[in-house]
Amino acid sequence: MDPRTFPTKGNLILAKNSLALAKQGYELMDKKRNILIRELMDLIDEAKDIQDEIDSTFTYAYQCLQRANIEHGISKVSQLSYTVPIEDSIVIQTRSIMGTEIPHVKYTPANQMPTYSFFTTQESIDRAVKAFQKVKDLTVKLSAVENAAYRLATNIKKTQKRANALQNITIPMYTDLVKNITNALEEKDREEFTRLKVIKKMQTE
Repeated sequence: MDPRTFPTKGNLILAKNSLALAKQGYELMDKKRNILIRELMDLIDEAKDIQDEIDSTFTYAYQCLQRANIEHGISKVSQLSYTVPIEDSIVIQTRSIMGTEIPHVKYTPANQMPTYSFFTTQESIDRAVKAFQKVKDLTVKLSAVENAAYRLATNIKKTQKRANALQNITIPMYTDLVKNITNALEEKDREEFTRLKVIKKMQTE
């Protein structure tokens, strides 16, 4: 038998403290869950806007690339692609939202001169480069938002499980424990009161 279930005043105090702590924990979990859900909904709206923009930008970028391929030839465009420098300006940091580490991407969009000759290329190359630069910018932004949304969703699921465990298991268990110990102590007090009355009556007689 669990010693915590013995009907003593000490165990009653411990059970009440545990019940109060469980209720406080549930309130905190509930607040955390609501905050995370609100943050997630904001990210979902932001991701949807970026996705819509990136879809149209991708379509336009590939149209520009197709035009450049027609005017210069696929081989020429492929050679020019090797002149594009490797992106190294992306720095990933993190910020915490209710204990959830969210990636914060620092990215400086390129604003450099073309790495190819204007003399040997036409305007279609310029348009394609500019369009795909915008695609890259939006992709970096979207990846950060989607990663943050995924982490928030994972933490919301964990928080929900903990809140449910407190609400459906821990709190009812300690509520019943407090009730049972209280009833047992009250019954014990009544028995003690009755016994004292009997003793007092016997002494009087």
